Order: sequence, then C-alpha cells, then structure tokens
Amino acid sequence: LMKDMDIAVDRIIKAIENKEKTIIYGDYDVDGITSITVLKKFLKERGLDVGYYIPNRLNEGYGLNKPAIDKIAKEGYSLIITVDCGISGIEEIDYANSLGLDTIITDHHEPMEILPNAIAIVDNKRKDSSYPFKSLAGVGVVFKLTQAIGQKLGIDEKEYLKYLDIVCIGTISDIVPLVDENRVIAKLGLKLVEVTRNPGLRALLNASGYKAINSNTISFGIAPRINACGRMGYEEEALKLFLTEDVAEAEAITEKLNKYNRDRQDIE
Repeated sequence: LMKDMDIAVDRIIKAIENKEKTIIYGDYDVDGITSITVLKKFLKERGLDVGYYIPNRLNEGYGLNKPAIDKIAKEGYSLIITVDCGISGIEEIDYANSLGLDTIITDHHEPMEILPNAIAIVDNKRKDSSYPFKSLAGVGVVFKLTQAIGQKLGIDEKEYLKYLDIVCIGTISDIVPLVDENRVIAKLGLKLVEVTRNPGLRALLNASGYKAINSNTISFGIAPRINACGRMGYEEEALKLFLTEDVAEAEAITEKLNKYNRDRQDIE
C-alpha cells in the first residue's frame, strides 16, 4: 500500500544481484542512526555490503547536500538510499541525477507540493499513498522496506523481525505517537531490547543505569546519549556502536557517548 515501495524493492534487489556500489544517506539523530543500522545490517545479510554517509550537524546541517553527493559520486557509488531524510531535497536529487546516480528516498516527513525526481519515494505521508498509518518514524519506514524486500525474496520473516529492538529505539526516541503500528513496534521491540544480542545496545543499556526496560529507559537513558553524538559533531560514533559485534569495542564507544552527553549537558 506504500506508494513506490515495489519500485524501491525491485531496484534494491537489482543492486543486490549485481553487487552494486550502494550507499545509505541518513540523519544524525536516533531515528536516522537506527534507520542506517537496520538497513545496513539487513542488506549485508543479503550479500550487499553498503556504505553510509551521515552529514555533520555542525558543518553540513540536516539532509542532502551537493558537496556530499559530489563525494559519493567520486567514490564510485551508483545508488543512494536515503533514510529519515530526502523528501525536501529537490535540487540535490536533480544534482545526483545529473551525475548519473540513482536515488531511492525513504522518509517520514511531510512532502512539499513538488516531489523530488528520485526513482522511488517511499514516504507514508505522501498525498497519493493509500497506506493506512501515517505516523511511522523514519526507522519504521525502513523496517517496512526490509519487510517488503524480505517478502519479495521469500526469506523467513524472522530475518527482518529480529531488528525490532533497534526499530523500537528509533521509534520511541523520535517521539512519534505510540498508537497503531508504532504501539506494536514499541511493545514487541521492548521485549527484544530486554534480550538484545546487539553488543552496542547492551553496553548502552548497562551504562544508562535504568533497571527496567521501558519507554522511559529509551527516552531518557538511550536517546540523549545517541543524540549527543550528532550534536557534538561525532555522529559516526553512535552508528559504530550499533554496528560493532565486539563487546570490548561497544563498551569503549559507550564511554565516549557518556562523555559527549556530559559535554552536551555542560554546554546547555
């Protein structure tokens, strides 16, 4: 029911089959970081090891920008998938097109009257979308994308459901209304958070000092530490935390996140 989902799925499957050089372009907040994590891990398990780009909040600001697209083109990428951003990047998408880059936009922000000229725009707030629930977070839209790819490839549903712990963190942190599908994501996701196998998330939970695992733990224990990375200009650290499989590395990065969060509090 999500407009352009079929186009996005077919284009990504083509990229998987051809081992195409693909990059995920995401935001530096919790929703963006969790969106990159889920899509990158899911595609890696399908045999496509994708790159990522997160704009620096202090130097580049939010969303797509032309110097970043230049860099991506020069590095030989042919497909950009945006997560939690891109719906307002009309000029930037035209610029990417002029450099021969294909772009798939996944976003959850309100579209403007004119949509960017991307090959697919998956955004549940599109006026022409018949999708019944409009309030998914960016990571919720990414989750739907992995679900659609999974169904098309005929893989077991646990291969995308296992990321609900990360999807839940992005959803709760983005302060979208916890109703309808978001409520299901939050409820089932929190159960997975309790037993998470993600070393970074486990280290972060241990450092947060919260005993119970609930939406307060995510909103006040996890989200500020991840957001502090982007605010202080160290946006990649939070992503590395979620991507690492090494427990010692996860604990070392968590120490850094705690420091960035203290620095942020001092500055504020």
